[in-house]
Amino acid sequence: MANRVKEIWASGKVVVNAWLAIPSGFSAEVMAQCGFDSVTVDIQHGVQDYQSMVTCFQAMSGQPVTPMVRVPWNEPGIIGKVLDGGAYGVICPMVNTKEEAQNFVQYAKYPPLGTRSNGPIRSGLYGAAGDYQTTANDETLCIPMLETRTAVENMESILDVEGIAGVYVGPSDLGFSYGLVPKLDREEPEIMKIYEKLIKECGTRGIYPGIHCSGPAGAKRAIDMGFKLVTLLNDSGCLAIAAKSWVAETRSGSGGKA
Repeated sequence: MANRVKEIWASGKVVVNAWLAIPSGFSAEVMAQCGFDSVTVDIQHGVQDYQSMVTCFQAMSGQPVTPMVRVPWNEPGIIGKVLDGGAYGVICPMVNTKEEAQNFVQYAKYPPLGTRSNGPIRSGLYGAAGDYQTTANDETLCIPMLETRTAVENMESILDVEGIAGVYVGPSDLGFSYGLVPKLDREEPEIMKIYEKLIKECGTRGIYPGIHCSGPAGAKRAIDMGFKLVTLLNDSGCLAIAAKSWVAETRSGSGGKA
């Protein structure tokens, strides 16, 4: 199975990414048929674990979406395990230095590029039998998160690490590290300057910047800035927004009866 995220980036277009916090195959199945390019299972802050990740991947395998994962930490055991489980992209939080970025790539790539152990228990089912190991280093994406002041200070050295396919901004933690209120869609001048620099530095290296957004308005602003992957909140957030909106609309239209 080719990595559709890579294909979309190569075509010059932007990837629209879904985010799964709910540990449910049915929820994943519903989200996967909504038109997203990729679907990311969040096992850092989502209510997901490894088994629910596998269930989500199985549920959405009938749709042309790229399965990705945000791991809980930059640690070789879980990174190798989510790749073995079928992830085609790994988003890794709190990568703050060149060394941490190098470690991330090492954990995610097979020799000679890295130290990932061979055992693609489920990912090996993709494509023709026995082909996975020959293409995995090219097809699987290492995407470190930029979400701290330290990471911003080390931006160029992180982006220079061989094997990094993209970088993913965590706006909430990034703002938090600068003493700002944690939120997704940011407008502070100092944060906008960071985004502009990141997009420029990625462009010079052929790397693709992504960002977490609270919805379509924030995603459109991010795309206009030059981001190449945008995430629309998460499944639980979409559910809550739709439900609250419908309840409010029902009550406002009931003439005080509801």
